Amino acid sequence: MHPTLPASLLALCLAACTATMPPTPESQDTAPVPAAIRVATFNASLYDDAGGLAARLEAGDAGARAVAAVIQSVRPDVLLVNEFDHDPDGRAADLFQRRYLEVGQDGAQPIAYPHRWFAPVNTGEPSGLDLDGDGRNDGPGDAWGFGRHPGQYGLLVLSRFPIDAAKARTFRHFRWADMPGARVPRAPGATAPFYPEPVWRALRLSSKTHADVPIATPFGVLHLLAAHPTPPVFDGPEDRNGARNHDEVRLWADYIDPSRAGYLVDDDGVRGGLAADARFVVAGDYNADPRDGNAAQGAIAQLLDHPRIDARFVPASSGARAAAARLGGVNADHRGDPAHDTGEFGPRAGNLRLDYVLPSRGIAVRDGGVYWPAPGEPGHAAAQAASDHRLVWIDIAW
Repeated sequence: MHPTLPASLLALCLAACTATMPPTPESQDTAPVPAAIRVATFNASLYDDAGGLAARLEAGDAGARAVAAVIQSVRPDVLLVNEFDHDPDGRAADLFQRRYLEVGQDGAQPIAYPHRWFAPVNTGEPSGLDLDGDGRNDGPGDAWGFGRHPGQYGLLVLSRFPIDAAKARTFRHFRWADMPGARVPRAPGATAPFYPEPVWRALRLSSKTHADVPIATPFGVLHLLAAHPTPPVFDGPEDRNGARNHDEVRLWADYIDPSRAGYLVDDDGVRGGLAADARFVVAGDYNADPRDGNAAQGAIAQLLDHPRIDARFVPASSGARAAAARLGGVNADHRGDPAHDTGEFGPRAGNLRLDYVLPSRGIAVRDGGVYWPAPGEPGHAAAQAASDHRLVWIDIAW
């Protein structure tokens, strides 16, 4: 259920919004202004070969049913889905919404999102350059972002409230070399950077995309700052993915700081960052744990310690603590509180906090958590089957 916006605002937002689903009975209900709205992020691991996700969803997919069951259990008002393969026509998104979210899963109630947003990403998009140093320029590691086809590991925003797509900003084409003080990958002891100068000058920073998606909530416009930085692994001593992850996180840290955002130019050629009085939530799988894992030191602290972000509320779960104890191994050496982990990644990496929903100061967090039921609790099987990540949510108001 969601409240009714003023007619003038609703008309304006609907006119600007693209990729809007047909109205549903749920979207037409009226209700008082809520005490809070729920914003969530979920790396759903819904990816495949080119065209494969839509084919799986058409045929019936157990993983997608589990993902839908998790979403129906938490019932976010605004949801960022990471690792949802992008196709320009939105066929996969159509199928997922109609056949999975709008159909009750595991006894949960259906959920409808009349508004959505998606856009092209750098993953799988050929660069024509040798980006991984293997002497070829046509492999998945040579795409602007690692991927086997354009759109792999994309993102999808689902919302009960209108999305002002005309004012959305993306930074997919922003070049890494144009970031002042960028971390230039260089192997220890090497006399030259890892990337030859022509390659470095062309390389895009965002491994998928960075998107500022304005949403007209009952409390006012909320900017959803969505991204999915590259994992800081799968490279060599030059740590090119670790450096890129750090600077992908830094892009948002600079974007929300008017004193540092002047160098940023979005894909429409508009320069600068987010207005100083804008309300926002940074959301996504940032592949950086505050204390453990392989991310560069201080990578996610660029957001957690940012003066415009209130990161005091840390979502947690009972299931995460139980999973860390059950797996053991490297988890025993982790310094972070295992209750704050958002995914389990095997015995070598252990369980980590990688997924974030971080509100700007001035937004009150009423509640939140990581949807990770412990064994024996309702929803445990669906959460385990859906993804190696868990859905993270907060209830906010202002």
